[in-house]
This record gives sequence, C-alpha cells and structure tokens, in this order.
Amino acid sequence: MTHRTAIIMLIMFSPLFFCQDKDTDKKPNTFVGAETCGLCHKTEKAGKQYDIWKSTKHSQAYKALLTPRADSIALARGYKTPAIKTDECMGCHTSGYKADPTLLGAKFHVEDGVQCETCHGAGSNYKSVSIMKNKEEAIKNGLMIHTDRESFCVQCHNEKSPTYVKQDFAVMWDKIKHPIPKSK
Repeated sequence: MTHRTAIIMLIMFSPLFFCQDKDTDKKPNTFVGAETCGLCHKTEKAGKQYDIWKSTKHSQAYKALLTPRADSIALARGYKTPAIKTDECMGCHTSGYKADPTLLGAKFHVEDGVQCETCHGAGSNYKSVSIMKNKEEAIKNGLMIHTDRESFCVQCHNEKSPTYVKQDFAVMWDKIKHPIPKSK
C-alpha cells in the first residue's frame, strides 16, 4: 500500500467520514473538543477518562510536530513544509484536521492533538448526559465504539509512519484504555 493510499484510507475511516447522520432531520455531528468531553469524563464515576487521555502521547501529538526533530523527519520524507504544515503529518497527529470549519465547535482546538473524537466520532449529537446514559442511543447519535481496536489504531500506527516502532498492541492498549468502572 502506498503512503497516499494509507492517507486516503485514514480519511475514509476517520470519524469525520462517518459523522454525517443518515437521519436528515438531525444536524450534522460536529466536533466539540476534548475539553467538552472532559466535563463529564473526568470524574471517578466515569473512570477519569479525560485524565487518562491527558496523560497519553495522544494529547501531545500536535505539539510533537512543533519540534525540530519533526521538521527534520518531514524534510527527510521529501516534504517542503514544516511538519506542522504537512497534511501527511497532521492527519495522524490531530483530530478534525481538514474538517469543514462549520463542523468544528467553539471549544474544539486542533492543537489538542489526537482527541476523544478521533476514536469516538464527532460528539455534538451524543454528548448530552441524557443520550450518553443509554449506550445504544449514544451509538445511534454518532458515538463510535470499535470492536476491533487494533485495526482502527493501525491506520496511523503502522510502518508508513516515519517514527513507527513495532509494539505489542495489548501492552500499548493498557496504557490508553479508559473503561467506565463497573457499578458495585
């Protein structure tokens, strides 16, 4: 697979591709940003999911592109722009990159890196507590839950990445997993 094919696949399988609801009466699902998700997902009851994300490299992915190392990698790959301005870099280091600006909410910031909505889909139509209390309803409103996480993750974490290092997926998943604690 070529690098270009990998990028096209990344776009096709990204949350933005799936965020348009088939129900035309609903507004398109827009990106609300990790800060908005964190309003509810930082509590003990929610498993401190926001804090888990903040402690991962995903939350720092955009900042990684601001380094001289990232620029030298982009240059070595033949890109004429700094990493932070290179589509092939930004596509995996951010959420909502290249999304229509009308799909980016006021609290969404591309600078927040690989955010909740990269994996779970743009959240405007499922973010309310009343919808999130019912998993089926949340999914119906755009929440994505991956049953094959590894296949989703390798869209960015693969041999095409210039900094790729083969990892044990189960070990890496343990570092970022964020389950909701079971009720007692």
